[in-house]
Amino acid sequence: MNSRKEQLEAFNRLLDIMDDLREKCPWDKKQTIQSLRHLTIEETYELADAILDNDLPEIKKELGDVLLHIVFYAKIGSEKKAFDIADVANSISDKLIDRHPHIYGDVQVENEADVKRNWENLKLKEGKTSVLEGVPKSLPAVVKASRIQEKVAGVGFDWEKPAQVWKKVQEELAELNEEIKAGHTENTEKEFGDVLFSMINYARFIDVNPENALEKTNKKFIKRFQYLEKAAKKQNKQLSDMSLTEMDVFWEESKQFFK
Repeated sequence: MNSRKEQLEAFNRLLDIMDDLREKCPWDKKQTIQSLRHLTIEETYELADAILDNDLPEIKKELGDVLLHIVFYAKIGSEKKAFDIADVANSISDKLIDRHPHIYGDVQVENEADVKRNWENLKLKEGKTSVLEGVPKSLPAVVKASRIQEKVAGVGFDWEKPAQVWKKVQEELAELNEEIKAGHTENTEKEFGDVLFSMINYARFIDVNPENALEKTNKKFIKRFQYLEKAAKKQNKQLSDMSLTEMDVFWEESKQFFK
C-alpha cells in the first residue's frame, strides 16, 4: 500500500489536473455546481452497485469518480471565493472531532448505541430543531425510511425486541388485507406503505439493510429472467407466445444454473 506521503502526492496531482482541466478543457470550463449534480448522483449509484457486487477493482474506480466530483465542486467554490478543498476537509474534520467526544474528549461510551445517541444529541445542541432534519428529502423512499428509523432510534424512540416489530408487521398486513377486501383503493395504498415501513423497521432489528436486500433480489431476478429469454431464444420461441407453465420450466432451470 502507498505511504501517507505518496497518498498526499497523489491527491495533490489530482488537484493540479483539476486546475488544468478547469483552465483548458471546454467541457470542464463550462460546468457549474448545478450541472454536476445529476452526474454526481449517477456516480454515487455506480459506486453503490460496485459495493453490492463486492467488486474491489470497480469500487476503486468508482471512488475515483466520486472523488473527482468533490474536487470539482471545491474548485468551483474557490473560483467563487466561497470555499476550497482545504475548507471542505477542515469542515468535516472539525465535525468529526466535535461529534466524537468519546475519542477527543472525556465522554464515556459503552457501545455503538451510546455513540449514535450522543451523535444525535450533539446535532440538536448545534441548533437543529429535529433529529430528522438531516434526512435528505430527495432520498429514495426505502433508504429514507431506514434513515428516519435509525435517527429516531438514536434518541430512544424505538422498539425493545424484534418480536415486537414482527408483531407490528403482522398487524399492518392484517389491516392491508382488510382494505383490499373492502376495495378501498386509497386506504389500500396507505396500508401498503405502512407494511413496507414496518418491514424496513424489522430489517433493522435483524441486521439486514433493506435497500441492499431488495437490490440483490432485483439483480437475482434480472439474471434469472435473462436466462429464461436466452433459453427460449435457443428453441426459437418468443416469451409472449409461451404459456406460464412453459416459461416456468426455464425459470426453474435458471434457479439451478445460478445456485
